[in-house]
Amino acid sequence: MSVTELSTAAQNYLKVIWGLQEWSDEPITPSTIAAKTGLKLSTISGAMSKLADQGLIEHAPYGAVTLTERGRSYALTMVRRHRLIETFLVEVLGYGWDQVHDEAENLEHAVSDYMVDRIDEHLGHPTRDPHGDPIPAASGAVEVPDAMILADAPIETELVVERIADDDPDLLRFFAQQGLVVGAQLVVVPGPPYSGSFQVKVAKGEDFALGHIAGESVWVSAR
Repeated sequence: MSVTELSTAAQNYLKVIWGLQEWSDEPITPSTIAAKTGLKLSTISGAMSKLADQGLIEHAPYGAVTLTERGRSYALTMVRRHRLIETFLVEVLGYGWDQVHDEAENLEHAVSDYMVDRIDEHLGHPTRDPHGDPIPAASGAVEVPDAMILADAPIETELVVERIADDDPDLLRFFAQQGLVVGAQLVVVPGPPYSGSFQVKVAKGEDFALGHIAGESVWVSAR
C-alpha cells in the first residue's frame, strides 16, 4: 500500500504521532493526540483502533501509541512532503515562514511522490525546513539535531537556534522581528526576580524578555 491509498485523516494522524515523538521522550497517548489536534478523545480513540487494525500503530488499551515500521515509513513520507512544500513556498514563492504551515497541510495530500522528488531536486535536497525541522530523505533517513528547549538552556552560554515550533504564526512573526530565527546566535541571562521570564541577547540585535511558555517553542544547541 502506498501512502496515497490511506485516507487524509490517517495520513494526518501518522504525521501528528511522528511529530509528537520527534522532539520529546514523553509517551504518546490518545489524550496527547487529542490535545494536539483539537479533536475529541472519543474520535481519537476510534481512529487509533482503525490505525492499529491497519498495522500502522501499536496501541494497548490505556497504553502508549507507537508507530509500527510501516506506520513510521508512511509518517515520514508525509513529514517529508509537508516540510519540502514549506521550504518550496518560502524559498521559491516568497512566503513568510509564518504563512506556510496551513498551505502545506492542504498541499501535502494532493501532490504526487514524483512532484515531491522534483521539489526536493529543485531545492538542492535541503535537510531542514524554514523552521529548522529535519526533512526526511527519500530513503526515510532523518537526522534530528541534538538540541534543548531554550527555556531549559544554561545561563550565559553561547547558543545557536536549531528549531522553532510553527504552531503559532503570531509568535513566529514576533521572533522574526527580534532576530530570533533558525541559525541565530544568542545568550540567555536571568530576568527580573519573580517575573517568570528570562532575557535573550541575540547577536546583532536588541535584548528582549521572553516568558518560559514562549521559550518552550525554541530549540537550541551550545556553540
